[in-house]
Amino acid sequence: GTHYEQKAKAYLIKHGLTCIHENYYCRYGEIDLICTDEHNLIFVEVRYRGQNAPISPAESITRQKQQKLIKTASHYLQKYQLSDRMACRFDALLVHGGIITHRIEWIQNVISL
Repeated sequence: GTHYEQKAKAYLIKHGLTCIHENYYCRYGEIDLICTDEHNLIFVEVRYRGQNAPISPAESITRQKQQKLIKTASHYLQKYQLSDRMACRFDALLVHGGIITHRIEWIQNVISL
């Protein structure tokens, strides 16, 4: 939800990234956050699962979800004519636990093209 996406955004900014888009939508799907660092354009999927969830946040990023992320990222790159300007990667920000006590795990380069 929005609460965890805002926590994720703050976490990434604290760790040196610049967030340039939130909740980018197109007909293929949605990308939660689009960020940059010195060298990369980074498409970030934010996933939250509570302490008693049957699957982890990482397990919730299915192959089907990955394909949607790839198509949505391609749409973004074409729309803003960025496909040959920057290296790109997909990261996942996984939030484990509850609203008050939670742990954030940042996995970089989570999807291989």
